[in-house]
Amino acid sequence: MRDMNLRHKIIFLAIVPLALALSAIALVVRHQAVTLGQQQRASVQAAYLASKDAELKHYVDLATRAIAHLYESGRNDAAVQEEAKRILERLDFGDDGYFYVYDQRGKNLVHPRQPELVGREMWDWRDASGSPTIQLLIKRANEGGGYVRYLWEKPSSHTVAPKLGYVVAIPNWGWVVGTGIYLDDVDAALEKIDNQVSGHIHKTMLLIAGIAILSALVVALSGLLLNVSEHRVADAKLKQLAQRVVRSQEEERARLSRDLHDGISQWLVSIKLQIEAAVIRLAGTPEQAAAAKLSVERTATQITDVLAEVRRISHDLRPAILDDLGLAAALEHLCQEWSTTASTPITFRAGAHVDTLSNVANTVLFRIAQEALTNIARHAQATQIDMQLHADAGHVTLEIGDNGIGFNLDQIDDHPKRGIGLRNMVERLEAVGGSFSLRSSSEGTVVTARIPHSTAPEYPHV
Repeated sequence: MRDMNLRHKIIFLAIVPLALALSAIALVVRHQAVTLGQQQRASVQAAYLASKDAELKHYVDLATRAIAHLYESGRNDAAVQEEAKRILERLDFGDDGYFYVYDQRGKNLVHPRQPELVGREMWDWRDASGSPTIQLLIKRANEGGGYVRYLWEKPSSHTVAPKLGYVVAIPNWGWVVGTGIYLDDVDAALEKIDNQVSGHIHKTMLLIAGIAILSALVVALSGLLLNVSEHRVADAKLKQLAQRVVRSQEEERARLSRDLHDGISQWLVSIKLQIEAAVIRLAGTPEQAAAAKLSVERTATQITDVLAEVRRISHDLRPAILDDLGLAAALEHLCQEWSTTASTPITFRAGAHVDTLSNVANTVLFRIAQEALTNIARHAQATQIDMQLHADAGHVTLEIGDNGIGFNLDQIDDHPKRGIGLRNMVERLEAVGGSFSLRSSSEGTVVTARIPHSTAPEYPHV
């Protein structure tokens, strides 16, 4: 369960940075899109208004040229001015394009679209925003002409809309002539641009969100497939390990059974028969009693051999010296027994600070030494064995070398029924965080096992 939680955390830690990165990208893209939209809006607005400004000035120039012959005639009577008014009333452009005229006191003189305003004093008139529109128009005209923004009723729709006006002064007549263009179409164009930008931003955000969701699903699916694959591999390894454990247990039981049956059991039967024969002889003649005494002495010797065999079997199961005196003493004792039983010279050297490992780590190194010596006896044909146990700042290292014939590592790895002992060594070391290395050639083989000082906590003996 903890392993599954760890895998979920790994997947989570893979998705979160991806989500954060995509979120940051989305924010940057949105900010850039909004900025570009605002810049585009400002550019369009400036270009549109610039064209309107030029258009208005052109219209007013046309209007003043239309009455220029009357103005330049030098006449200032009412008839000439009325003729100029009629000309300006007939000039228009589009549904809402017209010319208006005010005098210097704010009295409306010409307004083709709103004739009810003609003759009305409008000096104090203010638009919907409270701005004194007529005063501003007259002021700008007297300053040499220019543009004024204000709100005015649009004739075609009878709704109040923003308007850009351009006015000039006719000084000799005391007139202010001007025209204007309603800007609601500009606002509509700008609103259309805003809607397009918002739509593009919304689509981009949806696309990034879709990519984020798809990426998260890909990561999660990959993690799930990885989990399934790892579970299968782990289950296969667990089954193999379980089979090896069962096989090792059965082999150990079979070996112990053979030792008990072939050695101790036969000895005990022989001792029993000799004791029974000695008891019978003790009741006989003096010569038979003397023979019984010799038989009992031989029986005592055999009992000593039985005790030695029991100690050997017990030592193979788990050497008491390993718990009592430590790893170095146990390995030295193992080498002494090996030299005696195998008739192969073996040297053992131990450095300082080698008894710093836990009991389980000591047992692992001891079993590796046993396994290595067994392999040497079966396959190496060695005439000399060297075993070293030493420690450095981080590890305790056991090295076992021989001058035997060696073997091909690739053939051992590729063959499923070979190298079981080597695999057992590797698995024992991995259980306590150790490492295993092996070198082999025609000049001999060196097995190296390293375990860090800070090994895992105590476990049952392996």
